[in-house]
Amino acid sequence: MREKVSFRESIIILLVMLIVLGTGVIGFGLSPQTPVLLVIGLIIVWAKIRRKSWDEIHDGIMDGVKNGIVPIFIFILIGALIGTWIAAGVIPSMMVAGFHLISAQWFVPSVFLVCALIGTSIGSAFTIVSTIGIALFGMGTTMGVNPALVAGAIISGAIFGDKTSPLSDSTNLAAAIAGSDLFAHIKNLMWTTIPAFIISFILYWILGLGESGAKLTNIQPTLHTLTTNFAVSWWAILPIILLFVCAIMKIPAIATLLLNIAVAIVMIFVQVPGTTIPKVAGFVENGFVSKTGNANVDALLTRGGITSMMGTISLIFLTLSLGGLLMKFDIIQTAIEPLAKRLKSPGSVVTATILSGIGVNIFVGEQYLSVILPGKAFKDTYRKRGLDNLALSRVLEDGGTVINYLIPWGVAGAFAANTLGVSTLAFLPFCFFSLLSPVLSIISGFTGIGLKRLSKFSVAK
Repeated sequence: MREKVSFRESIIILLVMLIVLGTGVIGFGLSPQTPVLLVIGLIIVWAKIRRKSWDEIHDGIMDGVKNGIVPIFIFILIGALIGTWIAAGVIPSMMVAGFHLISAQWFVPSVFLVCALIGTSIGSAFTIVSTIGIALFGMGTTMGVNPALVAGAIISGAIFGDKTSPLSDSTNLAAAIAGSDLFAHIKNLMWTTIPAFIISFILYWILGLGESGAKLTNIQPTLHTLTTNFAVSWWAILPIILLFVCAIMKIPAIATLLLNIAVAIVMIFVQVPGTTIPKVAGFVENGFVSKTGNANVDALLTRGGITSMMGTISLIFLTLSLGGLLMKFDIIQTAIEPLAKRLKSPGSVVTATILSGIGVNIFVGEQYLSVILPGKAFKDTYRKRGLDNLALSRVLEDGGTVINYLIPWGVAGAFAANTLGVSTLAFLPFCFFSLLSPVLSIISGFTGIGLKRLSKFSVAK
């Protein structure tokens, strides 16, 4: 029988991890890869001191990584999608349309609202950030709006859409782990999600007022540059419509992205003179390089390609490896389970679940595990305290998936930072929806407002 790690030992390991990661990323400003790799090395040293075999260590790494194969492939496709969408004029066309439709005064709250609405329809925050998000970010930068504020509004809206869509992987996962009906889960989410949305919208409106007069003179030169250097046309709406169609038909993300890349490539050949197969392959592999002569536009639209995702993919690989080792040696589970058994009041149960989800995000950096581990650890506790599975599934989302975007070494946080070109710590203070969701969930736990309880019959049973 394999010897289990003690509670005290697991806490020490997690604290050392937190110190190493925090010191490296926040203290020294390092990219997350090096601190995460150092932590993996320390875990392996600890494992060997505890006489764990190399087979166990290798199994832990492989078990962790295999869960991320599909997301890694999706990120590769997103890199190719960004490069081809820019070359085909899709993102430049969205920017031109946006400049004509969205007023500067309402720009920041409009960004949040647009990303939220489209995100709910599509059910993928990653897709929103890497498509609509890039266009909106370009518009905001052109108008001189604080890039971190724009990034925060984009990410908050994308998270809202991901959280409330029946097509979202994370929403389906939270409902499945808690054992609740998907649509009942989404309906129950509204107790915290709607207030977080309203407060976020108001905050973006207030902050946006202070940015509304900044550098509006940049818009006309930017419009001229976009229309003269890119294939700006109404045809650009086709890939966007295709996203909605694929979402309605529940086509998986990989197939959806491949279809969109194929459509974009056809558009490039049709609309861009002198297009060759090697040139298109360059867009897919290395992204689009803008050479308009307008420094702002060139900085905004030189991006995409498979190679641009390698940094994020390397971080995903490392964090999944770390998560696999922590799972293999029961370090996370040992730290959570004793806490779950000692909780008495609904408020303390909800708070502990929220903090556990945040903790898993901090220590592992993987949003799915931030739902799975607390969900399994606290499920019996919720039932014993008379709380319905819907209460658990909502709390798992409020403290799990929405927080991953705020972690510099988290999969989602690193992806958003790499895609938009704004560091996680810079946009973190402006991701109001992510910051508000766990707070409102804890308030719900202590006040009982919106907290779904079991019937007396079910509790007695």
